[in-house]
Amino acid sequence: MIVVNLLASLITLVVLQLAGMFIFSKITPYKDQDEINKGNVAVALAMGGEFLATAIILCAASLTNTSIWFVALWFLVGFACLLLTYYVFDWLTPGFKLSKQLQEGNVAVGVLLAFVYVGIGLTISTIIS
Repeated sequence: MIVVNLLASLITLVVLQLAGMFIFSKITPYKDQDEINKGNVAVALAMGGEFLATAIILCAASLTNTSIWFVALWFLVGFACLLLTYYVFDWLTPGFKLSKQLQEGNVAVGVLLAFVYVGIGLTISTIIS
């Protein structure tokens, strides 16, 4: 029975992680994978930050809850906050559009956004736990 619970938890966490990355890919006007295939380092960095921040939130949600339903619920709350971060950060930088800068390969913006995602992910994880 322990193995079944472990596998169910693992599958749920992987599905939530992939769902989070899928949702992130839909909020950008370009195709992440196409940009990465073209060698766009800025998009790759931002995507790496998204992945890491999502994993941090999942980690906090799974460490503090025994029910897989509560893990999913807290992940959704944390992930919604993470998505909101993108829009707030974009709003706070009126001089340029994040998605345009990333698509043009602005590595500085990619690095900054990755660190913003990770920082917010860590902050959200402390709220969750």
